[in-house]
Amino acid sequence: MSKVKKKPTRLPGGLSREEIVFEKVIHFSGWFFLIVLLILLSGFFIFDMILDLVELELNTITFALVIFTGTNSAISFAVATRVKKNRDQKKKLFIDWLLGEFIFCIIAIFVVAAYQW
Repeated sequence: MSKVKKKPTRLPGGLSREEIVFEKVIHFSGWFFLIVLLILLSGFFIFDMILDLVELELNTITFALVIFTGTNSAISFAVATRVKKNRDQKKKLFIDWLLGEFIFCIIAIFVVAAYQW
């Protein structure tokens, strides 16, 4: 077995494939949260207001889901933009993003639990 480390392949722009995939994953997570938010809000709008089929009530769970997905979408797009502008600080920004998401999720869980209590 060889003990030589494989060097990442560089693309013409000076970025490796792993760096491009990393940036796309963060950007994709922003789009994912935004699409979930739009599906939830359009479901409320179509089924409750336009068709008047179901009487939907905005309770704490759905309110927390709307706030959670909207904020996570904004945070993901912001981090994707910061990583694109500061590629040398990518690792620090990614760790800060993960810690921020974790802290935000914990706070959201406690707020909803306290509100329902």
